[in-house]
Amino acid sequence: MRKKTAWNHTCKGAWMGFGAAIVSGLLFPFSARTNEVQIPAHSSNRSQLTITIDGLKQQKGQTCFSLFKRDSGFPTRSDAALRTECIAVRQVPQTIQLKDLQPGSYAIAVLHDLNGDREANRNVLGMPTEGFGFSRNPKIGLKAPRFEEAAIAVKGKQTQIQIRLNYLL
Repeated sequence: MRKKTAWNHTCKGAWMGFGAAIVSGLLFPFSARTNEVQIPAHSSNRSQLTITIDGLKQQKGQTCFSLFKRDSGFPTRSDAALRTECIAVRQVPQTIQLKDLQPGSYAIAVLHDLNGDREANRNVLGMPTEGFGFSRNPKIGLKAPRFEEAAIAVKGKQTQIQIRLNYLL
């Protein structure tokens, strides 16, 4: 029996137990047909962020990410994210380009939705059955990383980062 948590559901205390992080609420109900996401900027000084998602165990399903500009709601509240998107896995590693970003600090949460159900699937113990990761690849512990632990600086015309997915099962 598998428990499911809706992507946009906020779970307090979702990170706990058994010496590993419990991921909940990282996925968001959005779909996309392209790997390029346009985000309007209010400045003529725009940047592009290229995210390489590495460590996908299978070339199926979709990866869903949320882009946060501040710590409020990171990483579990999709309504607090600047942008959320799901993109079909067509290649491994997967590359996503976010264009027209204002320079600044951002944090990204990613989840590999293997079955495309737009839910963060977990087993009966609450352990995630799908991969997840964060910008800066912080160590996964008993709680979610803080914004500061995952924040990256987007500056200049091009910033590139790599996010390595974690699979607990």
